[in-house]
Amino acid sequence: MLHRTEAIVLKTTPFSEADLIVTFLSLDYGLLKSFAKSPRKVKSRFGSSLEPLTYSKISFWGREDADLPRLTQSDIVRPFQSIRGNIAVFFKVVEIIELTLNLLPEREPNKGIFYLLKEILSKIEESGGDHTVTHEKAKDFLKRLVLLYKVRFLDMTGYGPALNGCACCSKSGNNFYISHGSVICGACAQGMDTPIRLSPAVIKLYGALRRWEIAKVSRIVPSGTLLLELTNLIDAHLRYTMAKPLKTQALTQA
Repeated sequence: MLHRTEAIVLKTTPFSEADLIVTFLSLDYGLLKSFAKSPRKVKSRFGSSLEPLTYSKISFWGREDADLPRLTQSDIVRPFQSIRGNIAVFFKVVEIIELTLNLLPEREPNKGIFYLLKEILSKIEESGGDHTVTHEKAKDFLKRLVLLYKVRFLDMTGYGPALNGCACCSKSGNNFYISHGSVICGACAQGMDTPIRLSPAVIKLYGALRRWEIAKVSRIVPSGTLLLELTNLIDAHLRYTMAKPLKTQALTQA
């Protein structure tokens, strides 16, 4: 059976001499692996459509329960070439790709996450081409976009930390316990491990990133200290949830 959908390439793995296993985030099928015949040959009909981050309209052949359907067509809609061409930007984007590959189940459609990734990549590419901003402002905007993706992704998949009140009694609090993934007030936290103390501003920023439209994210300009505080919290929560750090972060810290 032939299937058609829109998809973004997340990962390619060489298979035999000239073939590839391509992992897509697709609109209609979620995380999808497919077999691409001979894309590494010079005259391949796939051309550059299987480069990481490429957004394409694809067709693949196989039963609904096939482990590895065969990719038959891939037509580029937007290549996101400028992201791949900037090693510093691409390295940051790999964080959200790795997160998606690790926490999203295969073959479970999630259109919200597909559109989230597409819009975040679009914003990153557009900001990279804006010569009216300084280099530092561009880097800060990239950090905000990556953080926004992490916050929204965790929210959409049900892994998001709970910061809007005590998980036990719903009272307000600002002590976050990694092992519980939530804020717990002092009365309910007797005997628990040492928490991460959150400022009221970081809780407010987290709420804003969850609610604001992505098109308006440029209006959220937190201080470097505040952005780092929330980034560290989300990354610590991710490490606990995944039981390991993201590889890109481990390389950065090495």
